[in-house]
Amino acid sequence: MSDTPQVTPTRVLIVDDHPMVAEGIQSILETYDDITVVGCLSNGREVIERIDEFSPDVILLDLNMPEVNGLSATEILLETHPNTRILILSMHDTPEYISTALSAGAKGYILKDVPIEEIKVAIDTVMAGKQYLCPGATSSIEPKTTDGRVPLTSREQTILLELAQGRSNKEVAISLDISVRTVETHRKNIKRKLGISSTAGLTRYAMEQGVLQGTGVPF
Repeated sequence: MSDTPQVTPTRVLIVDDHPMVAEGIQSILETYDDITVVGCLSNGREVIERIDEFSPDVILLDLNMPEVNGLSATEILLETHPNTRILILSMHDTPEYISTALSAGAKGYILKDVPIEEIKVAIDTVMAGKQYLCPGATSSIEPKTTDGRVPLTSREQTILLELAQGRSNKEVAISLDISVRTVETHRKNIKRKLGISSTAGLTRYAMEQGVLQGTGVPF
């Protein structure tokens, strides 16, 4: 008898509204002994309602889907299942998409045009507790502006405006229909990007940039 310990396969759930994409990923992943594909779903609402049925370790989640998109689904899923690793699948390699996905709590971002074998690398990476960005995504994330700052995403700009108006994290969450935890994450990212450590500093910055006067947000 072999003394080699049995490795529990990683349970992967695929969520994509394009059946051919989902089936292609599934067929490749099922060739690995250390991965079990527990199911394929077609939209964000389905995975929110049925996550307990599949109990996945990793969810491969399409960014653009009907009913509930990948970003909203990520926020909702992590509220109730914080230990689930979510990998966003997308055709978009713009910094805004990538930064927003990571801010929502995704553990990685994969472009759909990478070899499917790269998805296996991504799964192994996030299961090891690390963040994964495929090469195309890594090269585009967080470019610096001319003043050395990392530009804010449109969502971060919206949240900055809300915070600068004196609203609490809870009030912002209700206004934007996101979780308080997500607002807190965005707030931290905004402070990091702008190099500002206090809420008062954020308000002062917003006033100096004309955000509160509606004169534009020159990020």
